Amino acid sequence: MASVEELTGAARIGDAAGEIWQYLNQSGPLSLTTLTKETDIPRDLVMQAVGWLAREDKIWIDEDRRTKKIGLK
Repeated sequence: MASVEELTGAARIGDAAGEIWQYLNQSGPLSLTTLTKETDIPRDLVMQAVGWLAREDKIWIDEDRRTKKIGLK
């Protein structure tokens, strides 16, 4: 698999979405901040990948005043 930096456009977002899905599968639900820090994926790309996963109905997002927590469905 190519590194995220070598890909462009939708392929880059899709690759990051796959990496995030795998990470959540191993670790369980996480906040967006923790997910960004622990996966070492740039924040903008994490947000795009989370949107991708949400659109595919693969994750749930729980929001409170200060944090967003994400987990797999």
